[in-house]
Amino acid sequence: MGLYQFLCGPAVVMIILFSVGCHSQQPVCGQAPKNTRIEGGQNASPGSWPWFVSLNKPGGPFCGGSLINDQWVLTAAHCVPGNELFNITAYLGRLTQSVTNVNEVSTTLEDIICHPSYNPQTYENDICLLKLSAPVNFTDYIQPVCLASEGSTFHSGVSSWVTGFSNTQVDSRADILQEVNVPIVGNNECKCAYPFITDNMICAGFREGGKDACQGDAGAPLVTKNGFTWIQSGIVSFGKGCARPMTPGGYTRVSQYQDWITNITGSNEPGFVTYKSSGVDSDLNSTCSTNTTKTTMTPWATTTMTPTVTKPNMGSIFDSGEQLIRSSHFTPLCLLVISLFVLVGEP
Repeated sequence: MGLYQFLCGPAVVMIILFSVGCHSQQPVCGQAPKNTRIEGGQNASPGSWPWFVSLNKPGGPFCGGSLINDQWVLTAAHCVPGNELFNITAYLGRLTQSVTNVNEVSTTLEDIICHPSYNPQTYENDICLLKLSAPVNFTDYIQPVCLASEGSTFHSGVSSWVTGFSNTQVDSRADILQEVNVPIVGNNECKCAYPFITDNMICAGFREGGKDACQGDAGAPLVTKNGFTWIQSGIVSFGKGCARPMTPGGYTRVSQYQDWITNITGSNEPGFVTYKSSGVDSDLNSTCSTNTTKTTMTPWATTTMTPTVTKPNMGSIFDSGEQLIRSSHFTPLCLLVISLFVLVGEP
């Protein structure tokens, strides 16, 4: 009896503690402790977008990316043609290009894995994973973003944000990380500008133009806030001009690639969150004339430091949707403890 009580007591305590853990799987991604603003401006403040990664060559930044766990970065496939590893440095936690930031970390790349079906003519499957040469430590200024899981829905008008080292003046590259608030544009409406749009793409921008991503912003994340969690819905991919009326920006739809991403990252799986827009999507009733003109596309990567034209915006964060984190950290341990309790509790 004494031995039974000695073993049973701690087992019960462990079961209670781990059962709480089994049902309390909070997101470990998409957190931005320094981002307390609800309005968009020209310059980002330190730590506002802790998952943003600046991809640089000796001449300066040429693309962006997003940190999705401690060793993998998500970007656009057209940013790294030929999967070149050399001369690329990834900067995490970077706010300015000209001054070394005390909160930033730089690292080289160990591997580049782009989608095998990427089509450089249509920008279909414009997605790539970069493996950092070593894992990074998370801080208030360096955090992974959550990724939209399969089945996520982003209706027209959903408030979203895109970041990059863009600028507000032609021929003058921004030194400070830029941010801009843009709404989602449904695929039916987006086909008016880009007839080739597929379910693997998502669009965002304003009908009147003025706010957009542009050359040099390729690979950067398009994110939406869900409660206290930031979820990446898209990857900057292409556009027709910069911030032009009736021509939203084109992005790779992240939720379509959950299986591909998890197969590559393996046990180091990123955090996936299901985002569900509420209400009826107004885009369902959108139609376009069949007499569409041929569209000339521009990839948003640059090796010549072509500037980005982005203007400041005033808007509010969209705070609706549902969260679902895929996690299996506690399951084996819970089963082990419960099995121990059953064995010890046998008469």
